[in-house]
Amino acid sequence: MGISVPQIPGGRPCLSAEKSCLRRFANRYNALMADLIHVNAETPQPRRMDQVAAALHEGRVIAYPTDSSYGLGCAMGERGAIDRIRQIRGLGRDHFFTLVCRDLSEISRYAKVENASFRLLKAATPGAYTFILPASKEVPNWLAHPKRKTIGIRVPGHPVARAIVEALGEPFMSVTAQGQEDDDEALSEALDVRERMDRQVDLIVDAGATGVEPTTVVDLTGPMPRILRPGKGSAEALGIESSD
Repeated sequence: MGISVPQIPGGRPCLSAEKSCLRRFANRYNALMADLIHVNAETPQPRRMDQVAAALHEGRVIAYPTDSSYGLGCAMGERGAIDRIRQIRGLGRDHFFTLVCRDLSEISRYAKVENASFRLLKAATPGAYTFILPASKEVPNWLAHPKRKTIGIRVPGHPVARAIVEALGEPFMSVTAQGQEDDDEALSEALDVRERMDRQVDLIVDAGATGVEPTTVVDLTGPMPRILRPGKGSAEALGIESSD
């Protein structure tokens, strides 16, 4: 049944009732969509970064740009949000989350760092690397790898990712934003994230396109550093070779 449109003097239809109905429909639809915040990729606006940090403190799941692709993030102590990200990505309990840190001193709080590893970290951060390190006592058992008691650590080079962790004032947990299949490509546009994950995440930080090449994963738990996954970060810059 159509909407009964009132008439105004002169016989012309009054569209206010129809517009009101459309506004109510749009409001209900938008309420189901993730919030979208547009930020400058090079100089992110502090007030908008504060909005993102507030969302993380509230236990919300965000999508945000990184050196490599878009990522999914949540606050470190929010187990419910971490479980939501596992569900979005179809991840098992043994899958690593990365701890996004501000700097070397923050890495040293959450991971055990030997002198040789410290020098390598200093040379490589910030940048497109993920480092596997022994977890310190500051990391809850349920956040560390259940068998090896290690943690993935990252100090991003992307200005927006860095601004988020600075505004938050503490590290946050992150994984790559991509589908549940192993061969799904990482998402590189905020609109792609919205199309694929819109009603599963709470907030999308749009700073334009990123790449899709993953970070280089470096294992620092053994006597010598070892590349577990080649990626965007240069292995040669660290003076080590890929295990391939």
